Amino acid sequence: MNIRKSNNKKIWQLYLFLIPTLLYILIFKYIPMYGIVIAFKDYSPALGFLKSSFVGFKHFERFFTSYKFSRLIVNTIGLSVFQMLICFPAPIILALLINQIRRTKFKRAVQTILYAPHFISVVVLVGMMHVFLSPSTGIVNHFIELFGGKSIFFFGEPGWFKPLYVISSLWQSTGWLSIIYLAALSGIDPCLYEAATIDGASKWQKLKHIDIPGISSIIVILLILEVGKVMSVGFEKAFLMQTALNKSAGDIIPTYVYEKGILDAKYSFSTAVGLFNTIVNVLLLAGANYFSKRRSDTSLW
Repeated sequence: MNIRKSNNKKIWQLYLFLIPTLLYILIFKYIPMYGIVIAFKDYSPALGFLKSSFVGFKHFERFFTSYKFSRLIVNTIGLSVFQMLICFPAPIILALLINQIRRTKFKRAVQTILYAPHFISVVVLVGMMHVFLSPSTGIVNHFIELFGGKSIFFFGEPGWFKPLYVISSLWQSTGWLSIIYLAALSGIDPCLYEAATIDGASKWQKLKHIDIPGISSIIVILLILEVGKVMSVGFEKAFLMQTALNKSAGDIIPTYVYEKGILDAKYSFSTAVGLFNTIVNVLLLAGANYFSKRRSDTSLW
């Protein structure tokens, strides 16, 4: 016990660096949680949190019986699951492929090129999509017409909303997310590869029996976290991609909360919808963690 205390005293500077982060989390993450109470009240800015009348689960019932409820749930879960199925395995595959490159300069060049899209803002990304996919001047439609096809109004057809959302996410985030798996691969003991080479193992066998098991715990942890975000699809890109013609497919819970809370000033109702969304995410996270803990030794807690 005394040894632990002495060690803590030696690294007090590291604890000092934690203070700004802890203050940030406290001020911007925990203190605002008090505002959740307005989900159970008819909130009026003039009356404040305490004096606004209490209405119980009125706003939740209103959301559950709304004609938009089923569409919002289907769109949100459908978009999130589709994105997870496509975008989650992509960084793993990319990291395994990059790890096979032996030429250091070429490897660094490939990584730099693949990381670059991550630093493009969502606004610029959607702007690029509008330019490239324009039905009249877009390069994509020019190619389609070149091969005898008809021009497609991508942002005017609801069926194209999810593919465009997921493909753009795949292009922008895959390279950046592969960093985590590359870091895990770099931590694998080189002796395992040497022993496998001596035993005559092929690259595929090394990949199967060394690389994939070596990053399996990281994959499970990130998958649990991904399941916990099923209801929290990126608001910014979905909102920017929405048009009057594709809103039936692009209307998701985060954009609905913005629409009701900011545009319509229905603060209590939008808070109730957001709280419902958060509760579902927490339950999914806890369920995924419990399932992983029962099936393997890897879990968040």
